[in-house]
Amino acid sequence: MIQNNVGLNKVWKWVIGIFLFLIILFGSAALYLSAKWKPLLSEKIKASVYDGSHHLYKIDFKDIHLNLLTSSATLDSVTLIPDTAVFDALKKIKLAPAYLMQLNLDQLQFSGVGILTTYFKKKLDMKAVILNKPSITLIHHNVEKRPDTIVGQKTLYEQISKTLKSIRVRKINIIAADFTYINGDNGKKQHAIKHLNVSVDDFLLDSLSQTDTSRIYYTKDISFELIDYKSLSKDKMYTFKADTITGSVKGKKLHVNGFYMLPKYADLAFTRKYKTQKDRYDLKFKKMNFSGIDLVKLNQEGSLHAQSLTLGPAKVAVFLSREMPPPPIDKGKNYPHLALQRLPLQLHIDTVKINNIHVAYTEYNPITQKRGTVDLENLNGTILNVTNDSLQLTKNNHAIANLSARIIKAAQINIHLNLNLTSKNGAFSYSGKIGPMNMTALNPVSKSLGLVKIEQGKVQKADFNIKGNLQGSRGTVRFYYTNLKVALLKEGEDGEATKKKGFLSFLANTIVIKHNNPSKGEDVRVAEVNFKRTHAASFFNLLWKSVFMGIRETIGIGVVPIKGPEKAYDKVSEKKQERQEKRQERKEERIKEKKKKADKKTTKA
Repeated sequence: MIQNNVGLNKVWKWVIGIFLFLIILFGSAALYLSAKWKPLLSEKIKASVYDGSHHLYKIDFKDIHLNLLTSSATLDSVTLIPDTAVFDALKKIKLAPAYLMQLNLDQLQFSGVGILTTYFKKKLDMKAVILNKPSITLIHHNVEKRPDTIVGQKTLYEQISKTLKSIRVRKINIIAADFTYINGDNGKKQHAIKHLNVSVDDFLLDSLSQTDTSRIYYTKDISFELIDYKSLSKDKMYTFKADTITGSVKGKKLHVNGFYMLPKYADLAFTRKYKTQKDRYDLKFKKMNFSGIDLVKLNQEGSLHAQSLTLGPAKVAVFLSREMPPPPIDKGKNYPHLALQRLPLQLHIDTVKINNIHVAYTEYNPITQKRGTVDLENLNGTILNVTNDSLQLTKNNHAIANLSARIIKAAQINIHLNLNLTSKNGAFSYSGKIGPMNMTALNPVSKSLGLVKIEQGKVQKADFNIKGNLQGSRGTVRFYYTNLKVALLKEGEDGEATKKKGFLSFLANTIVIKHNNPSKGEDVRVAEVNFKRTHAASFFNLLWKSVFMGIRETIGIGVVPIKGPEKAYDKVSEKKQERQEKRQERKEERIKEKKKKADKKTTKA
């Protein structure tokens, strides 16, 4: 038994000894080949990049590490720099590319490289390429192209076919990249992105891959992830943030989780940074999801085409102060369909889906020093054919929106909106219905817009059908209600509450106000709306005030004027002038009193 164990031990010693010898042999060979191949491979890489780019690019690196046992290689401190003199020369003969790239990274790693296959079969095959924390700068130039170069350009495979039959990389990972986009014509930085991860699945370049329709840019898929994106608006008044942005070229998906447009200052402080009235936006979207998005077309042509965009849940807050003068421009140019026409990006989205968005519009009245808010809760619906694509517009030039929401926490509202996307006059139409509610819920709007407080009343329903454009709107409003009683108000000043006009309110309820619609024994009254828009009125201001005018006409207070933005500011200016005059009067009174006291002292003396 002991002899058998001794024999086995001798066998194991031989096996281990042979194994160690082989490791030393292969290790020594690997070190020898690495040492011999390193300078040759370094020069080959540099020459290939230089010659392959027609002398436009130079690659450099501090060191190269080869490991034949693991079939891996690593390049340290890699830089890829364009030669601007060569670019300028190519530009003169109209052969320059539109984009130049600069690259800096600590390490470029290759693993699973089939060295023998590459050497004997001229097929470069590797498992993975990893770019760790690269800094990538893309510089765009507006360059002219010679017409004859477009036809004669060689394909990517034709450019490498003399050296290699194929190149295949199973996985390419770009980790935590910093990406900068620069306008080469003026040198200004236009975009900067940090912490970008990109994953390329199965890159293959051979004689057939360029015609393989299952591949995109010679790959099975390209996916990306951007974490903690942040940037400032051009005027530095907003911060744009996104928690994560992910996408897939093959899957045609783009997901944004946690998108925010955050104003730099609180509401009044923000608006006081401007010389005229300026809307302040505060946007918080939990999700924004594109599906069926053509990321290839977005990259190549700069046009955004998608089957659908889903927005929400989200919160949208809009604030406007009336203490500043109205802007000198016509706010009608920002009608959504007119703004879409001016958009520099070609856009075509088949369906925009709105999912549970809360919209709060707030106005500040500097006379009363109070805020009034109109809420639209649980806004849902769809918008079809959102586009400025000229080809698509020849097929269908109307965007159709069907929306529903809870208005002022009191009633359900449904709206059908039709926007003429090619109209220069901003033509559109809208119709809808409002469900039952207690009319006192309208006070936040009626008090601020019309100085009317609703003391009681019940709404059964309302419907409206209105056409509009830049000049104004025309249409009909049917408003069904019972037991209406109102109070006419006078604005309080310097934070004081509004005051009731007692006698006028009595006259209004006794003579003017129609307490029911339809009144007993009569047909329902239909209000004919004819609303003239001012330059300071926005698209949504026109939508709401047109319906509000119809409601006022129906209940009998159409004679009480609605304050437009200009009139509201005029009143603010008048109040300011009155205050200044009163202050001046008080100042003069104090001077007179001091003079009287001084005269008395002189007389006594």
